[in-house]
Amino acid sequence: MNAANKTEVSIIGYGRFGPVLAGLLKDDHTIHAFDIADISQLAAETGAAPCTWAEAVQADTIFLAVPIRELKRVVAKLAKDIKPGQTVIDVCSVKVYPATVLKEHLPEGVHIIASHPLFGPDSVTEGFNDLPIMIHPVTKPGPAYQYWHNYFSRLGLRVIEMSPEEHDRVAARSQGITHFIGRVLTEYGIAPTDIDTEGFRDLLAVVEQTCNDSLQLFHDLENYNPYTMEMVGQLIKAIESIKAGIIRRD
Repeated sequence: MNAANKTEVSIIGYGRFGPVLAGLLKDDHTIHAFDIADISQLAAETGAAPCTWAEAVQADTIFLAVPIRELKRVVAKLAKDIKPGQTVIDVCSVKVYPATVLKEHLPEGVHIIASHPLFGPDSVTEGFNDLPIMIHPVTKPGPAYQYWHNYFSRLGLRVIEMSPEEHDRVAARSQGITHFIGRVLTEYGIAPTDIDTEGFRDLLAVVEQTCNDSLQLFHDLENYNPYTMEMVGQLIKAIESIKAGIIRRD
């Protein structure tokens, strides 16, 4: 695809994940990046052109990569400027909440796609091949949804079609519990020792990976997933059960 034929894509929110998204899309799309912070240098280094809000909202496809807690405010603002026929894709780590917000606020005729790229800056150092991405058509699936489904597949991503409800239920017991345990172990004060086993080093790697993300992202990941407290309750119950099993009863 030559430059003249590249479609316009905007990334609203150019924090930790925005540059990853730009790296995924830049070969086949003209990437515009908007953020409230100064991202001029970062955008230039990652294949995107910094733009104004007015420019960002005119793109064929708009990716929302803002913090979950900011999503409703951004979508309410976007609703005033977006037109039928455009596509909006969110990349939040939870799905029920953003899907609801987007459907409630955006006008009829806007194509809405829920997505969760299950990778980030720490996991794309060797490329994108076979990395998973969950997608779901929030509005009636059409050419826009099919385009992005096919495009992600063509890039080598492992596309997983899943409803927002199923995603959040499963995510609470996979990504959610991983981040939760990583933060618990950090609070506990876990640290390397001179007699570390391989299993313990694997545990330290989990802590390092999960705590490399901001505390805000962790709180959003847990607070906006409707299945988090169920997961935490079951985890505490399991800990108490194991604890009871190791108490000596002489």
